[in-house]
Amino acid sequence: MLSTRSFMLLFLSCIAVRMNLCFTGIHSSLKMLSINGHFEFDKVQFAARDFGNRYQYYPAAVLHPSSVSDIAMTIEHIWKMGPRSELTVAARGHGHSLHGQAQAHQGVVINMESLQDPQMQVHTRNFTYVDVSGGELWINILHESLKYGLTPKSWTDYLHLTVGGTLSNAGISGQAFRHGPQISNVHQLEVVTGKGDVVSCSKEQNSDLFYGVLGGLGQFGIITRAKILLEPAPTMVKWIRVLYLDFTTFSSEQELLISAENTFDYIEGFVIINRTGLLNNWRSSFNPQDPVQASQFKSDGKILYCLELAKYFHHTEDNIIDQEVTRLLSQLSYIPSTLFISEVTYVEFLDRVQVSAVKLQSKGLWEVPHPWLNLLVPKSKIKKFAEGVFGNILKETSNGPVLIYPLNKSKWDNRTSVVIPEEEIFYLVAFLTSAVPFSRGNNSLEYILAQNMRILEFCRTANLGAKQYLPHYTTRNEWQAHFGPMWETYVQRKKAYDPLAILAPGQRIFQKAKSLS
Repeated sequence: MLSTRSFMLLFLSCIAVRMNLCFTGIHSSLKMLSINGHFEFDKVQFAARDFGNRYQYYPAAVLHPSSVSDIAMTIEHIWKMGPRSELTVAARGHGHSLHGQAQAHQGVVINMESLQDPQMQVHTRNFTYVDVSGGELWINILHESLKYGLTPKSWTDYLHLTVGGTLSNAGISGQAFRHGPQISNVHQLEVVTGKGDVVSCSKEQNSDLFYGVLGGLGQFGIITRAKILLEPAPTMVKWIRVLYLDFTTFSSEQELLISAENTFDYIEGFVIINRTGLLNNWRSSFNPQDPVQASQFKSDGKILYCLELAKYFHHTEDNIIDQEVTRLLSQLSYIPSTLFISEVTYVEFLDRVQVSAVKLQSKGLWEVPHPWLNLLVPKSKIKKFAEGVFGNILKETSNGPVLIYPLNKSKWDNRTSVVIPEEEIFYLVAFLTSAVPFSRGNNSLEYILAQNMRILEFCRTANLGAKQYLPHYTTRNEWQAHFGPMWETYVQRKKAYDPLAILAPGQRIFQKAKSLS
């Protein structure tokens, strides 16, 4: 008779053999596909990591596609294997997800940045748009479109992200109050569904898939191409920062600016808690309007609210733009001594986060855990949110920026899959924290995660009606509550376009071979 230890060793050995046979079968099966790109079965570590740097799920294979047909053929092959196969597929762009959403445990990860054919094309006849791969980076789109004096209308704060990645969420930055998120500025998409079908879709053609994929968290198809709307590009930017002590004044003036006909081109804000010497830190990039007054300003440990603004212009409009900025600022009640202005190129402004990213990378502080929390809070509850979170839950200096700025719901299309509050004006509040390895206290991952939970619990108990942006849940009930009335539509779209739940397993919304009811 076998001892308990011997039995366990035999059991684990059998499991290992079975997994080995399983992986061998997967490798053989995928190698049989006549694709133009190639599969990688050994060097797959990069596909098990993301910017969040908290989850690591190793895939069985990574597909480096050279064409859309490579992606379609791979998914169709897995689709035809049926529910008996546990293989799933995740599209990975620049790996900027936070909770392993672009990972596929023992599945296939598609390296979308390998997909570059056909090349990016800017169209200037009739109406202007750029036709790009879903794996293209926004920074490359910026540089290419500027050759024609054109630019996309809406951005994210960080441009080193892929088109497919941001369009699967929404794509928000300080221009969204005027132009809506990036998903509001798409003319047409090419999508590979969970059955391996390659489908062109737009508002007029296959519209249900078009709207479903936009903000759809990768659940209904992989975006392989997109036509992004363009507009004439400026060349220069007046970049402005001012401070407030009073949250009500700060938020009401943000709302005034995003509702005005003639206003700034970019409007964001952030919260500053227990930060000393802040204005001195700005001096390397900004010029104080009144250097003497700025040098005398003391925050005394108070919570400050920074309004960040930008006005676009051309070199030939120097005099006009100064007058316009002065007029707009005269309507605001910020602390006069905290007015800082910088003049930079349009590219420098849009790619501003990359400067910080490079500095952090050089110090080894980029590839650390990023337990970010992004919320959309209705305007009617934003003051209550601020009172409960800033200076209460968030008592210490945040190890990363805390963004807060309003958006106009009228600039969003309610036919897309993204979930936003019901009110016409709502706020993005983003806690973009970084956890310092081996640290304790408020810099540790455990502390930040506990703080995030306290913020979410406060939103729930105070009945704020907040929604997560870049949402992360682990149970079906939580996802159902997140989508609310949209849940049934979401499930029906999943049944139509990915009935075996092959796509985007890292979102943890649906499980392969499980009922979608």
